[in-house]
Amino acid sequence: MSVKLVHVGFGNILAMNRVVAISSPESAPIKRLIQEARARNALIDLTSGRRTKAVVVLDTGNLVLAALAPETIASRASAGQSIPEVRNTEVKDTYG
Repeated sequence: MSVKLVHVGFGNILAMNRVVAISSPESAPIKRLIQEARARNALIDLTSGRRTKAVVVLDTGNLVLAALAPETIASRASAGQSIPEVRNTEVKDTYG
């Protein structure tokens, strides 16, 4: 299994295999999701104090706030502007 890592601004990197949706934070339902995630400590703020332009929903139930536009994150995920893939390799037990 390989993991595609994408730079989402200010030195922050997101694993795209965990992403369910990327949305704008403007709608009322997304604002409610943010409040609920904050209340249950499931909110990850990657904005570095900047204005939130994208909300990323992860398959773990966490929400990630990013300062990049949803279109920018999606284009980086589909284009070649990602961190090199990390491959899951088996570790062999050499002591047994």
